[in-house]
Amino acid sequence: MTHPAPPDPARPTSPADPPRPPSPPAPAEPPHGAGAPPGGRPPLPAQQARPPQAPAPAGPPQPAEPPHGAGPPPGARPGVPAQSAGPARPLVRPAPDGPEGPPAVLARFSVGSRLLRGLASTEPSPEGLRLVGDIRRSKRLLLLRAVLDAAPGSEAGEWWELLEEAERQEPDAVRDVLHYPSTGVWAEETLRRLHAPHGPAPDLGHLGALAAAAALRAGIGFKTTLRPAHGRLALPTLGLLRPERPGPLALTERSWDTSDVLPLHPLPGGRTSLDDLDPYRAPAAGHPAPVRPARRLTPKGHKRWDTQWTGALTLLERYDSARADEAGRLLRCVVPLGGGSRSSGATLPAAAGAVLARVQSPPALAATLVHEVQHGKLAALTDVLALHTADRTPRHWAPWRPDPRPLDGLLHGTYAHLALAGYWQRAALYGARGAWAQHARIRAQVAAVLPVLRAHARLTPAGREFVDGMTEAERAMDELPPPGDQHATARRALERERRAWCAAHPELAPFAGA
Repeated sequence: MTHPAPPDPARPTSPADPPRPPSPPAPAEPPHGAGAPPGGRPPLPAQQARPPQAPAPAGPPQPAEPPHGAGPPPGARPGVPAQSAGPARPLVRPAPDGPEGPPAVLARFSVGSRLLRGLASTEPSPEGLRLVGDIRRSKRLLLLRAVLDAAPGSEAGEWWELLEEAERQEPDAVRDVLHYPSTGVWAEETLRRLHAPHGPAPDLGHLGALAAAAALRAGIGFKTTLRPAHGRLALPTLGLLRPERPGPLALTERSWDTSDVLPLHPLPGGRTSLDDLDPYRAPAAGHPAPVRPARRLTPKGHKRWDTQWTGALTLLERYDSARADEAGRLLRCVVPLGGGSRSSGATLPAAAGAVLARVQSPPALAATLVHEVQHGKLAALTDVLALHTADRTPRHWAPWRPDPRPLDGLLHGTYAHLALAGYWQRAALYGARGAWAQHARIRAQVAAVLPVLRAHARLTPAGREFVDGMTEAERAMDELPPPGDQHATARRALERERRAWCAAHPELAPFAGA
């Protein structure tokens, strides 16, 4: 396998954790390039994954590390957080004699049968986490390469040189800035605007803000001039800088310490930030989006989030330490949802590493994190591996939604709910109130949809392997069933819901399963 990142350390497991439902045995993965063992399953041709692709310029938007720090003492000026984003390695220039900027072509990924089925089970693993991280990093660098190639003038190159200089001093800081979730939203939006014949001009000045943020965090001397928008300059991973007067702003290594700043709010217990500041924390208002971020929160709003977040992490650690560790590794920031949002959470593929969520009780937030992390994992996998060839026509019944769903939405929802069923099963083993009912209800939903997915003619060979892995993981839950007839009761209730949905959508009844 070709993976650019070094292996992540194995996640800790708690000796007090109850046993997980046994997973079905996975076939041994042959070495890269080797054929199948005698009598074994041949490697899937589609699993030699394509390299990550930068989004089409005119297309629609693609819908625990070291502690972050506790913040400055009362009355003190907030400093630049010295966050670490992982082991140091070259990020800006892939080889000494290579072209400036990120690579234009990236190595292919190889996803073997064992790894694919492991991901399909939703269970966290070091190999799966490493693959997701590698894909995200590769896609981001490819996207930045496309922006640099299309950007006119010399300023973009000068800012990239500043990034390179910062990387030589503190590569982890540059990595965190370039791979911060909002950077992906900005890069996709900028690439679309660069290639659009009409519409708003691209915000190429934000590349200068990325370079300045990296330089500030690396502690190097620098000078650059940027133009704040609406009286504020967003510095990704740091926060907002509010200049005293309008017009161009000259930045140096002392600017963060000598200016009026509004730092990002660090959530307790890790490196995850609560981002209610970055203008690119969600796609621009001109694009269709099912959710909108909240405006900047008050100190009371931050405190409320701290309380709910701490409670959610406590529950995750107690009920499923592996998923708690997975969330800590894959989530870089949480973006609060605006008031009135009917969704409890959302994941945007452009903002890899972010979850949009509304403030909610700790048990609900813990479940939302489990759910949304799976969407992020599957989005990364499908960036390099086609699981189906179906179109976006909404025609399928999804028990967790009232509206018909396209195959891709049904696959994503089933995957996320499979993880939720496993999470609630483990919570139930700890005696969490109402957990068995949640598990039975969600597992019944997943079990009703899996046959539809398995029978779908538009699955690729890799997609069929993936759905088979999900099916095996769902069936393995039989080892620890809920007490009484809760599962049967949930199945009967679900069948009534299916019949009601078919009555409301008679033309789509053939897509609702048996």
